[in-house]
Amino acid sequence: MDEAEDLAEDLIAGWPSLAGGSPASLEVAADLAARWAEPHRRYHTTAHLRAVLEAITPLAAYAADPVAVRLAAWFHDAVYDGVPGQDEERSARLALRLLPRCDVPPPRVDETARLVRLTATHDPEEGDANGAVLCDADLAVLASPGYDGYARAVREEYRHVPDDAFRAGRAAVLRRLLAAPRLYRTATAHDLWEATARANLAAELAALSGPSAAADPTPPA
Repeated sequence: MDEAEDLAEDLIAGWPSLAGGSPASLEVAADLAARWAEPHRRYHTTAHLRAVLEAITPLAAYAADPVAVRLAAWFHDAVYDGVPGQDEERSARLALRLLPRCDVPPPRVDETARLVRLTATHDPEEGDANGAVLCDADLAVLASPGYDGYARAVREEYRHVPDDAFRAGRAAVLRRLLAAPRLYRTATAHDLWEATARANLAAELAALSGPSAAADPTPPA
């Protein structure tokens, strides 16, 4: 068994605490794990799922329904074709289709799907505690020591996009993030990650915009 399979097994082992351990529920978990391990993925992989679930842990006390938040983490990139907006919508619909098989209560199923859709913008409304926790956890990578690897993996997932178009689109995303009053909505995430994340984003934007960017097909971070 390789490292990826070990990781998938560890993640599946935690699934019954969220959606029960019935045979049908475990089939759903195995289906999701297989989706996260699809070979075309470079960043939105099983390792990303684990990282989001781990980032939820220090933030979970803020959530009104931590179970729904963790289920949304499992589903938020379960469908990933590199089409922003469409991927999140299809992932939300997948949650609506699969979670009832696990006997998850209908209100929690609906909340899970709502949260998955929210990851298209990472812009929860004021008072949306569950949304704040999920979005903060999903964006925790912006402050990680492995930010450079994250930026390279994102480029690889968009390898079908020409270099100039990718640099322009990626720079627009970075500028939008940097223009936000705050990247993280929970106090804990803001204290832990805000300053480092902003420094990482600014460094990547500078690299994308610098004179050497045009000569390097893979934007440095």
